[in-house]
Amino acid sequence: MIPTLILTLLVTVSASAPVLTLEEALDLAAKQNLDLVTMRSKLAQARYVSRKAWAGYLPQITATGTYTYNSTEAKIAMPTGYLVRDMGTPIGAAFDPAHPEFGGPTSYALLPAGFAEAVIQKQHQFAGNLQVSQALIAPSLWTQIESAYLVEEVAELNLDNARIEVLFAVVQLYYGAEMLRESLDVQERLLDVTIQHEKDAALSFRAGTAPEMTLLRAQIERSRGEQDLLRTRNAFTTSIIALATALDREPTFTVARPASPSPVGSEPLASGALERRPDVLAARRSLELSEQERRGVKARYLPLLGLFARYNTQNSKGFTGEYDAWSAGVALSWTLWDGGLREAELNETSAKLVERRASLRAQENRARDELRRAELELESTEANRQKAEEQVRLARKNADLVRLSFEAGAASSLDAVDANAALRTAELTLITEQLNAQLAAVKLAKTAGVFQGGFTTSGTAGSEKP
Repeated sequence: MIPTLILTLLVTVSASAPVLTLEEALDLAAKQNLDLVTMRSKLAQARYVSRKAWAGYLPQITATGTYTYNSTEAKIAMPTGYLVRDMGTPIGAAFDPAHPEFGGPTSYALLPAGFAEAVIQKQHQFAGNLQVSQALIAPSLWTQIESAYLVEEVAELNLDNARIEVLFAVVQLYYGAEMLRESLDVQERLLDVTIQHEKDAALSFRAGTAPEMTLLRAQIERSRGEQDLLRTRNAFTTSIIALATALDREPTFTVARPASPSPVGSEPLASGALERRPDVLAARRSLELSEQERRGVKARYLPLLGLFARYNTQNSKGFTGEYDAWSAGVALSWTLWDGGLREAELNETSAKLVERRASLRAQENRARDELRRAELELESTEANRQKAEEQVRLARKNADLVRLSFEAGAASSLDAVDANAALRTAELTLITEQLNAQLAAVKLAKTAGVFQGGFTTSGTAGSEKP
């Protein structure tokens, strides 16, 4: 009853769930994986860094307006003209020979012809100001702009590296799920054989041609097979849930064996791996960014030169007799001493340069090491796959011979159980080694910098099921 229930449940689940191919899974991950969504958002933020840097160099326009209530209104009366009048009697100080330019007493005097009031300060005072400035020579701003472009490039490379890591993780999850799914098929098929063997042992026991130990051993193997099948089924369900989480979708699907990746020679991969891997390129750009930041600190020792223009207006004319006025000029700014801030930042950037150089070298060494290990891993998995195929052929032949011998009474139940167990182990090992060989090929492409979330396929050996 228990085997029938388990098998019925497995058939129902596999028949109702649609198949999600590896290509579809990678496409979904590239679009929906939440880690990639977060990284793309960070990249979108980084792309505004250069615009922010350019903002400091582009024209700056500032407008202000004020209203002021003054307690007292200030006015001054200014003569609008003068009249010359003869006063009849000379007036003024006597002639001073020491200051002949002052002249001597005269009867003529200047009298104001009229007056005009000039409001110096109104009680309700309104004023507006418009100012435009433009940097002309600003070395520190130039280095900031160049650094901003490097920041954007590093962010893009980090996103590309994160995308590759996420997609490779999806590939690993997919192959793990497929390995368990195919293991289910093998265990399900061999469980049928075990159940049939139990029935044969029961018939032999009731007929008196076999001891009870034969039946008990068959029942133990059947119970063990049921438990292994249930354990593998739960592991398969868990792997589907993990894959669905990475794809940000419901786990209402099953998987199928992917086609084998096309083999790629190791020499072309090794020759340009460091030039293709985004993590290595990001480390190089980070070193360039540190060098640019150091140049930026040095540029702050240089002066800044810029243009400015101002326009002012208010509701009182003042001494100019106009409501508005404008001015323009050139501004020079040069920080001669800032308390040692620039010197401290130079030392800081020097330390960062040492750090980034060491990080770059470590990243390059890590990339070379990963590539060498991936090549060895692929070589080992291919050898293991070939040996596993040979073991399956031998185990199948042995199981067939033992079955015929058991039916003829020439082999014991123990021989049949051992042959069936050996066949199950060989077929499960073959599934594992075949999929490991495919995964190792994808890993080699990733470490060489040629894996971009998809790969060409071919019908190479090892893609068929056992």
